[in-house]
Amino acid sequence: MKGLLGEHIFLRALEPSDLEFLYDLENDMSVWEVSNTTTPYSKFVLKQYLENAHRDIFEVKQLRLVICKKEDSNAVGFIDLFDFEPKHKRVGVGIVIFRETDQQKGFASEALQLVKDYALRHLALHQLYANITEDNERSIRLFQKLGFTESGIKKDWIYSEGKFKNEHIFQLLLN
Repeated sequence: MKGLLGEHIFLRALEPSDLEFLYDLENDMSVWEVSNTTTPYSKFVLKQYLENAHRDIFEVKQLRLVICKKEDSNAVGFIDLFDFEPKHKRVGVGIVIFRETDQQKGFASEALQLVKDYALRHLALHQLYANITEDNERSIRLFQKLGFTESGIKKDWIYSEGKFKNEHIFQLLLN
């Protein structure tokens, strides 16, 4: 087991064997709102993505890690670092636990804590931020529980299912 180790989960880099899980997630329309996806992804495109996933966060300004259960190494979701700005010492973070049967078990909380530690210790970052729609109460509670505070609202930011939603900005200062 390689990667960032927690009590119940570990975070690891993407592997070619993640293709089916990634395909299922990226083509699930219920998560398109938060990923700004508007069309399905082919396995060919996702395979190319996986082939380039080894590139350094300092080069591509993003990093996707797989959230796996320690007990059986099964993937339960992803945690993404995006819009990495080393000059300003900040990065955005997004998280998804894919299957409903794996939600509400503390996996997201533990993954977010591991990423907080990684961002501070290995990337020397000053802050993390998250953009969360106003109706995503679970995510709002998760980020607040881990010390993030709301710093603003983007009005009518997300257009979904025929209506606009506000998007809240949450920030966590690490040092």
